[in-house]
Amino acid sequence: MNRPPNPDVLLQPRPPSPLQEVRDERFDGYGVRLLLKRDDLVHPELPGNKWRKLAPNLRAAVAAGHDGLVTFGGAYSNHLRATAAAGRLLGLRTVGVVRGDELAGRPLNDSLARCAADGMRLHFVSRSDYRRKAEPQVLAQLVDAAGASGAYVVPEGGSNALALRGCAELGRELRGRANVAAVACGTGGTLAGLAAGLGPGQRALGVPVLAGGFLGPEIRSLQALAFGGPAGEWSLAEDFHHGGYARVPPALEAFAADFEDRHRLPVERIYVAKLLWALTRLTACGTFPHGTVLAAVVTGRP
Repeated sequence: MNRPPNPDVLLQPRPPSPLQEVRDERFDGYGVRLLLKRDDLVHPELPGNKWRKLAPNLRAAVAAGHDGLVTFGGAYSNHLRATAAAGRLLGLRTVGVVRGDELAGRPLNDSLARCAADGMRLHFVSRSDYRRKAEPQVLAQLVDAAGASGAYVVPEGGSNALALRGCAELGRELRGRANVAAVACGTGGTLAGLAAGLGPGQRALGVPVLAGGFLGPEIRSLQALAFGGPAGEWSLAEDFHHGGYARVPPALEAFAADFEDRHRLPVERIYVAKLLWALTRLTACGTFPHGTVLAAVVTGRP
């Protein structure tokens, strides 16, 4: 029988991701320097914030002797794909609880097909039950119904206290390198940890990719859980979601393709494109004073 991979190969500490300056007149013309924190290069299969959030949880799961992982996400969840890949690399079984029981009888989209190819068993649940998954009794029922009893539970988006401590390292890597560190937000865990890791005089800026305006209280709750209270300076720019999660209207697609052509680097559409779009618009509006050094965290690849 083949032995599972050594978890140290996957979980070993990694060097800081590169910081790359790009020259773009949409920033240069306002006296703003744009740096890209290339977290998409931090791990070949678990890029960006997925590595930073999952690695501490994977260590905890392996240390506690769990043989599997169970987590949650929508039909286009990057987090589900990353968890499935991590399970394959570590030899752990994985179960993904997917929002939307109407999807159960349909062909899998590319994202869910990738999860299945990596060995993840997909369990589709109603949207009403999914919304209640934070309730302990509902969570236990969902995990049991998914056949994942005894598996290590990773929350939606991977955002918990362990994940925030992993993301705080991202902030520490940027100390002294930028005035503002900006990141696209789904569940808010990356922003919450990033802000905690930054140094005095620095602030974090989050660009939510979902509509609804719910992230502020969630980030404060996550920081209280991980750090005992508020940590670092942060704010949200909430008007750049382009209609909601996984919505990529033609204007955003054209912007992302143009950015790729200008700078010869790939732009992930669901998170990174919305972040870069927001930063160009905010810069044009004078949000960042002349002389600002702005670091945009590239959290994933297409």
